[in-house]
Amino acid sequence: MPSKHMLPKGQRRRTVKPEYRATRGVEEAPPPPIPVIDFEDLEESSEDNTRTFIADPAAANLRLDQYLSQALPDISRARVQLLIEAGQVRLDGHPAKPKQKLHGGESIEIEGSPQPAPLHATPEDIPIEILYEDRHLAIVNKPAGMMVHAGSGATDDARNSGTLVNALLFHFKNLSSTGGDLRPGIVHRLDKQTSGVILVAKDDSTHRKLGEMFSCRQVSKTYHALLHGHLKQDDVTVNLPIARDLVRRTRMTTRRSDGRTAVSHFHVLERLTTPYGPFSLVEVGIETGRTHQIRVHAQSLGHPVVGDTLYGAPHLIPGLPVQFQLDRNFLHAAHLSLAHPQTQKKLEMDAPLPIELESFLKAIHTNSSTFR
Repeated sequence: MPSKHMLPKGQRRRTVKPEYRATRGVEEAPPPPIPVIDFEDLEESSEDNTRTFIADPAAANLRLDQYLSQALPDISRARVQLLIEAGQVRLDGHPAKPKQKLHGGESIEIEGSPQPAPLHATPEDIPIEILYEDRHLAIVNKPAGMMVHAGSGATDDARNSGTLVNALLFHFKNLSSTGGDLRPGIVHRLDKQTSGVILVAKDDSTHRKLGEMFSCRQVSKTYHALLHGHLKQDDVTVNLPIARDLVRRTRMTTRRSDGRTAVSHFHVLERLTTPYGPFSLVEVGIETGRTHQIRVHAQSLGHPVVGDTLYGAPHLIPGLPVQFQLDRNFLHAAHLSLAHPQTQKKLEMDAPLPIELESFLKAIHTNSSTFR
């Protein structure tokens, strides 16, 4: 007797292959966008400094902390969670929990200002490598693991300590004020785990001119990166817009149509076939400076940056001794070229690969074959 789970006679040879093929490569429709709320425009209760609003229907099935960090984009999720844990957020009149799922239509109350107190960067005696300096600007070699300026955290000390700005304030008497109290001298940024050359402005006139030069693409930046796998072509240009990932807010994505223009040029320096897998050492030139640009463009090629677990790289390289494993991304700002904004003198600055990246390359080269 045929099983009750079997298809009727005549249909038993039917497969789902056609349906699978039809949907292969088709992305799921993105979730509806979360409408942004201007918190300052909400009416504030005179009794307890509370502002109230209604969760949008698009919040259905989202966690409360996810929804608030999207609806209030100027507030980090870490800050949202702190507000909830401090009892400053209520859902339909009851104390809220960060992981609480929403249905849409709930009444949300936030007590006090969701923004932390303003930070004022302070000097710290942190060693930095200065590649070039004059009275207008400086070029430094930022190590991996150092944030450029203060970020989010539970306390002021956690948010504003050990940054490049703290070090700059200690080593230089003057920095431009164009970036505000939190980012004095900062013209452009590097990700926390990216090392290499970065420009610093010492006065506002130089800062403004450098900003114009970056906008007009008159500053050339070249990076070195090690990617998983072998790029098939020696030269690849990725021209894909970049936007914030609506689901994982710490990531960027090329899969949204409303992203900002981003162009990266990948050139293969070396292809390595090693006992630990294939790799491509590349030089990358960028025409734009979007958040995580090289990392997300490398992921779009199917070749994530080694060590970049946020964009698909493995946490550990199988078989590689633990002392050579990376705890950072293999991405380094190696070269900077520009005309000095005040003197027009040509500036060419190079930062060699840090020792941990050199050691990693040496380790995977052992018993490997290399070809162009």
